[in-house]
Amino acid sequence: MTLPRLENRMARALFMDRHALAESPAGPAKGSDLGALIHRLGFVQLDSINTVARAHDLILFSRRPSYRAENLKRHYEQDKALFEHWTHDAAVIPMSFYPHWHLRFQRDAELLRKRWRNWRRDGFEAQYETVLQHIQTHGPVSSSDVGKDEKKGSGGWWDWHPSKTALEYLWRSGALTVIGREGFQKRYDLTERVIEQHLCPDGHPCEAEPTIDWLCNAALDRLGFATSGELAAFWDTVSTTEARAWCTAAECRGEIQQIEVENADGSLRKHFARPNVLDSAASAPAPPNRIRVLSPFDPALRDRKRAERLFGFHYRIEVFVPAPKRTYGYYVFPLLEGNKLVGRIDMKAYRDRDTLVVRALWPEQKIKWSAARTKRLEAELERVRRFIGLGHIEFGPEWLCDPK
Repeated sequence: MTLPRLENRMARALFMDRHALAESPAGPAKGSDLGALIHRLGFVQLDSINTVARAHDLILFSRRPSYRAENLKRHYEQDKALFEHWTHDAAVIPMSFYPHWHLRFQRDAELLRKRWRNWRRDGFEAQYETVLQHIQTHGPVSSSDVGKDEKKGSGGWWDWHPSKTALEYLWRSGALTVIGREGFQKRYDLTERVIEQHLCPDGHPCEAEPTIDWLCNAALDRLGFATSGELAAFWDTVSTTEARAWCTAAECRGEIQQIEVENADGSLRKHFARPNVLDSAASAPAPPNRIRVLSPFDPALRDRKRAERLFGFHYRIEVFVPAPKRTYGYYVFPLLEGNKLVGRIDMKAYRDRDTLVVRALWPEQKIKWSAARTKRLEAELERVRRFIGLGHIEFGPEWLCDPK
């Protein structure tokens, strides 16, 4: 039986449309408009690295240039329209999704208890009640407010004292909720004081099947097409076995079908998609021919292997790679132009000098870097400069490098 085939050009068009990268970056980025964008993406990953701008801010700015960091903070902390938890990493998620996180709380409670017993310092479980009682009495806390008499670890960032581990466990398992951040440090409060009661667990074990169904459907709608493994990885709550079973059942019900997707190298790979996927891809808008700087944690790049198959763009962040072994640099930003990833740029905001410095740019192998491209790059860097509030842009003496 011949499967419907999605050509690479159409696959990229649909993928970009689902990730809000197909239309021209414009429009309001506050309140409900910002919430609608995050709902469309599913979540926005949080990250503390601030080489130019924090990942979550750049993700939103690349789609809505009117966005400013205070917009997200207000929507999250004051409007309480978002909650913070984990997908594949820490992220802000629409509050309307909260009931679908009960299964995650339940599974994290079991998983982390076993895992952290092996590689966290002893004593964190004994601190649960102490931490909860402290918050009940004194209100929201950060990790620096608890365990003050506990010995601090010397093993680096992840060597938490027991009360810090207890805080994180109680958050990940749903008893606590992060209400915001100060200097990127999380502040926790009792979930019952933060989340509206109708969204909270009712005390009974969560039924897995309805949640798995919602998570797989929501992932597929945001990816456009996916393997069962990609559906499982999107929210990182559903197991690969559960995702495979869901695909089998959904296909039998006629809700999804198998298709072939053409990769950038011409090879074919089977995916699942909605029955109308070809029409959806054909109606996806053509992306603007401007250059956009993307965060290394952009939702379109979160699955590095998928991005490589679709765009032929091999990308790995090198933050944890020793400097002499890096191929490009500590924190290098992908460059999107139209429907292509055309290069990567190493740049940094030197706030003491009021200057955004471009240290290096590497075009992709098949990309000829023209004067017109440089002009489009300069226009994007000017937008980024204004966004981060610096006065100047400076190019290094040999900023344009040969492709690697």
